[in-house]
Amino acid sequence: MQIIKFPTNEQLRGLLKRPSIDTGFLERTVSNILKDVHANGDAALRHCARHFDKVELEEFLITDDEYAEAESLVSAEIKDAIAVAKANIEKFHTVADELPPVIETMPGVFCWKKSVAIEKVGLYVPAGSAPLFSSVLMLAVPAKIAGCREIVLASPPNSNGKIDPVTLYAAKLCGVTSAFKIGGAQAIAAMAYGTETVPAVYKVFGPGNQFVTEAKLQVLRSGVAIDMPAGPSEVAVLADDTAIPAFVASDLLSQAEHGPDSQVILIATSEELIDKSLSEVERQIELLPRKSIAAAALQNSTAILVETIDEAVEILNEYAPEHLIIATERADDVAERIVNAGSVFIGNFSCESAGDYASGTNHTLPTGGAARAYSGVSVSSFNKTITFQKLTADGVRGLGPIVETLAAAEGLDAHRNAMALRRESVGRAQ
Repeated sequence: MQIIKFPTNEQLRGLLKRPSIDTGFLERTVSNILKDVHANGDAALRHCARHFDKVELEEFLITDDEYAEAESLVSAEIKDAIAVAKANIEKFHTVADELPPVIETMPGVFCWKKSVAIEKVGLYVPAGSAPLFSSVLMLAVPAKIAGCREIVLASPPNSNGKIDPVTLYAAKLCGVTSAFKIGGAQAIAAMAYGTETVPAVYKVFGPGNQFVTEAKLQVLRSGVAIDMPAGPSEVAVLADDTAIPAFVASDLLSQAEHGPDSQVILIATSEELIDKSLSEVERQIELLPRKSIAAAALQNSTAILVETIDEAVEILNEYAPEHLIIATERADDVAERIVNAGSVFIGNFSCESAGDYASGTNHTLPTGGAARAYSGVSVSSFNKTITFQKLTADGVRGLGPIVETLAAAEGLDAHRNAMALRRESVGRAQ
């Protein structure tokens, strides 16, 4: 990681730029995959499996036998850990925002809303350099709580044409209705458009690489909803001299090991803390099986020395990290000043991996600065809200003149007339 001391605003713009690839190539490649799947369905998926996954697949749907085989391969220890994580996620996500009661905005005019589950949702679970079965918990649990009728899951097959057994075990446990051995942009296309075997859904969820993210953005333009732009993972750590260097290093590396396009940022008010943390990074990275991946990610990463916590908070709110760890004095107070972040971890003991797996929040979060406008996945992500209104005769009398005036001002006479006829009817009845 490079170290930058007291950067200017112009330097910061370059330092905090996310890593990316040639977008022209990305857009063309993904567009071709989507068009192929849209036009040729399962045949295109088989071609993609051969080309990208290097595996021959005749069927994509996971069978009951495959679920049973997967369950037999998962250890009791992992099953117990999944049970605790699932319970915590359910506990957190079950506490939904209360919908307001019926509101009488003026005499005789009643307005209210109700929350309705999205009927068909698609969940993408990555499995590139490592199968991320924890994403099943983060997506399927809130979908089930919301009441989605059809929960479709897609995850890349391995070289044997199978999905990771823990992923399948978690899918069955969490209420997934059908699972498919499909990865990458073609999985997004299959769930968005439907094929002979894959049902089309109304909204697609899940993290992924830049090809998956681009596919989600392209299907969004064709009318299929998505959760958010969720590309390569990232973490920012805000630290002062009360932070513990070994902890800081472990958090930076836990994000860096996701992939070479991940980004980690350390912003600190202490030069000594930066030096000690980076020394710990050098020590800890040597112990990692995924050392080469983490090392590549660190090439995109920076440690920044600033004068004050105020300056650091301003930088972070502009950067809008997916994950933000606050390891400072009065960390709770500092956290209250954060307005742009996917998920915040407060204090030295709150490691980012707690939220990734089992604290109860969600790890499907906005990346690439999208946290300025997007939230992480929750039960509300799987719901839509329908509004209602009901007017009585008193409501027509009171609201009618207002509506007619506004409609006439816009030159929409049919709108004005719809209310005028009702006002006349109310007047005659009276």
